[in-house]
Amino acid sequence: MVFPSTPLDVRTEIQVGGTWVDVTADTYTRDPITISRGTADEASSTEPSTCSLTLNNRSGRYSPRNPMSPYFGLIGRNTPVRVSVPGSESYLALDGTTSGVATTPDVAALDIVGDIDIRVEATADWYAAGSQALTGKWITATSQKSYLLRIADSTVILNWSADGATTLFASQPLPALPRRAALRATLDVNNGAGGFTATLYWAESLAGPWTVIGAPFSAAGVTSVYAGTAALELAPLAATSVTPLRGRIHRAEVRNGIGGTVVASPDFRAKAPGMAGFTDSAGRVWSVTGTAGVSNRQYRFVGEISAWPPRWDVSGKDVWTPIEAAGILRRMGQGKKALGSTLRRRIPSFAPLAYWPCEEDDGATLAYSPIAGVTPLRVSQPGWRFGQDDTLAGSAALPTVDGGATMDGSVPAPAVTPTEWSVHMVYSVDAAPASMSEFLSWRATGTVQRWQIQQMAGSAHIYGYNSADDLVVDQGVTIGPDVFEGWQRFHFYVTQSGGTVTWRLDWNNIGGPAGGIGSTYSGTVGRVTQISTRFGSTVTGLRVGHIAVIPVATTAAYVQADHGFSGETALNRMSRLASEEAAQLDLSWLDGDTGLGSERMGPQRPNTLIDLLGEAEETDGGILYERLDRAALVYRDRASLYNQRVALALNYNAKGEVPPPLEPTEDDQKIRNDVTVSRSGGSSGRVVQDTGPLSVNPPPAGVGPYDEAVTLSLYDDTQPQQIAGWRVHLGTVDEARYPTIAVWLHAAPHLVDTVLALDIGDRLQISNPPAWLPPATIDQHIRGYTEVLDQFEWSLIFNCAPAAPWRVGVVGDAVLGRADTDGSSLASAATSTATTLSVATTSGPVWVTTAAAPADFPFAVTIGGEQMTVTAISGASSPQTFTVTRSVNGIVKSQTSGTDVRLTVPSIVAL
Repeated sequence: MVFPSTPLDVRTEIQVGGTWVDVTADTYTRDPITISRGTADEASSTEPSTCSLTLNNRSGRYSPRNPMSPYFGLIGRNTPVRVSVPGSESYLALDGTTSGVATTPDVAALDIVGDIDIRVEATADWYAAGSQALTGKWITATSQKSYLLRIADSTVILNWSADGATTLFASQPLPALPRRAALRATLDVNNGAGGFTATLYWAESLAGPWTVIGAPFSAAGVTSVYAGTAALELAPLAATSVTPLRGRIHRAEVRNGIGGTVVASPDFRAKAPGMAGFTDSAGRVWSVTGTAGVSNRQYRFVGEISAWPPRWDVSGKDVWTPIEAAGILRRMGQGKKALGSTLRRRIPSFAPLAYWPCEEDDGATLAYSPIAGVTPLRVSQPGWRFGQDDTLAGSAALPTVDGGATMDGSVPAPAVTPTEWSVHMVYSVDAAPASMSEFLSWRATGTVQRWQIQQMAGSAHIYGYNSADDLVVDQGVTIGPDVFEGWQRFHFYVTQSGGTVTWRLDWNNIGGPAGGIGSTYSGTVGRVTQISTRFGSTVTGLRVGHIAVIPVATTAAYVQADHGFSGETALNRMSRLASEEAAQLDLSWLDGDTGLGSERMGPQRPNTLIDLLGEAEETDGGILYERLDRAALVYRDRASLYNQRVALALNYNAKGEVPPPLEPTEDDQKIRNDVTVSRSGGSSGRVVQDTGPLSVNPPPAGVGPYDEAVTLSLYDDTQPQQIAGWRVHLGTVDEARYPTIAVWLHAAPHLVDTVLALDIGDRLQISNPPAWLPPATIDQHIRGYTEVLDQFEWSLIFNCAPAAPWRVGVVGDAVLGRADTDGSSLASAATSTATTLSVATTSGPVWVTTAAAPADFPFAVTIGGEQMTVTAISGASSPQTFTVTRSVNGIVKSQTSGTDVRLTVPSIVAL
């Protein structure tokens, strides 16, 4: 792209009837396209992205209610729109479905039976749930399995087969990868030690250098690769339970032998957009079909048009439509309907024959079922009062039931004759009954036609009666007091094998242990026909709910959902919600440790989807924002913000890179030095910063109190104190904010590719700041931006915050692994050229000496704004003698006695 001497190639498209239509020709160039993403300067959370543009509507085609418009009935509220610019190179675009592929026919060169080396460079959702194929020769159904490289659930996997049918594999958890990265897999089929070795690697590009992921995987037995007839595909279509990649493939290689002869080398970077076929450098003929396509478009906005307001001048000759589009956060934020309880949402996914949540409001007289064809549960009145107890974490409020009350509900027949089934119910009581009392009873066909569970303090009894009301099952058992403490769940199941029926009753202390008893009898299991229970008259303070009959003997429908998934990490909660709400939520995430560093959360209570996502975001401390390339969300977890590489390096002295204004802000907007964090339903932790320039002390020793109190969804009471400390750390880093940093791409076109690769949360630096600012490199995180796309001007104004709070300690690192002093200062004044300093320790241990730890030198300290390199320290007690190199950051000044001495880069313990 030649720019700015030629107009910027901005493409605007709207989706009409499921097809993207280019409307660039009708986009008014007199009005620039303005896009905003992320957070504004004063905002505390991510806002919906916005895009404003103007369409020429003289023809009336952009009036949704105009019958003469070719788009009549096809555009209107929330019509999708996207804006893009060309990138400097092309790529293979894949939508994650089996509707499109890049493929080359099977030839002898691709039938590698020995050592193999597979490499793919892609832009992908590396940590998405599910399995995504990158490349390979693999057809499951016809046993034409040869080799396959894929990613699945934050893991990279090499699959191969020696016979075309049996699958072998090697896998490793993915490390923290950039959005665009390369993966490589090698297989040594005979490692010389009687076995094989598979090794997995990653690099920033196909050019390397390659880093081994984990450790090579070796196993006994020499292997081989099947020489099948499947075509070599990029994002193979026919691997069972594996979907094609959703993202971009830039280039790939298959080599015969490790580092051997290249037999396939598709490279899309220089291909013409729209190209349907080409021959690669290894002679393979490639076809791009279906929804797959070669493109060079870089998307700057994807959203929805909520309104199409027609406008015209007084003459009626100029008619236009000003478009105000927004990202999907806007629409998601409009909804007020809360998602149901975790039990209410999960149990129906196990196809129960009957299910009654019993989550009705006070005043209800029946318990309705969300399962089609299941009639309401009939309950005695008086005796039941709905909506009274909301203490079960995985449920909305449940009813209280008087002793002697009844419930009856019909259970439809299964489609096939059953050989197993299970009955479930949650309950809680104030105290154990003093006499044996009925808790649950149901009717069935088969040998046992009435089942009854009775219990009291210390014991329980399971009865099973036949059609003549004779006992087939008569089982007593001693039970502990925990069966009556807190919320419990009955899990009763039967399975049939030949003429023998195995039954078992388990008591599950929700969120705790389980125990039970079981036995067998001769006969048939039949099926459950009716829940029919008269609760014991001595049962007091009873609460019941979530009564289900499931056609298999499973506990999975209740496990974890009954306590609201308490204890799962914020990242895993978001992932689960994305899976459960796939129809309305497309979510990916950036994470290198599969969520292990993400904060554990308390129970998920009924709330709107966007509020549940926001709750997880707030607990973990990451950033939830909208994607650039599709109508979807991405979550950047807290750990992905630590110690980032610099994504955009600017030079204040370079022409056009940092246009005015560059204005630091020394305000108190983000200061928090007294933070109390409370666990929802639990205790609190408070941390106060009482030393330093941003402490609670009055000026000049500090800035005075800036307090904050937040309540978070947390798993246990050890978390509030730690999170409060982290929030105080974020709020007391003594650096200036740069609320706005501008980049003019029309004045600095060499930055275009780098800026196109940026996203929310990335790190930006400005070197060589002007003399009137501190000499250190300006180091910031991008929290949002406003982008203006005009014919001959292209600018971005980034909303930034200091990156320093996210620079955390790394054990063993020469810079990030060094702990700071508790308190040190100059014991005597020093001239501007003195290289020997006397340093007194005012708190904590003295500094390490050269004699004791020579490998710890040199390191950087900052004294009075001047950075110095410490090359040696002598003296076992305070004061000590420092040998230094002065004015490392260009500051030349004398230093006075008592001036604070600190590490330039102290090690900070991450949350």
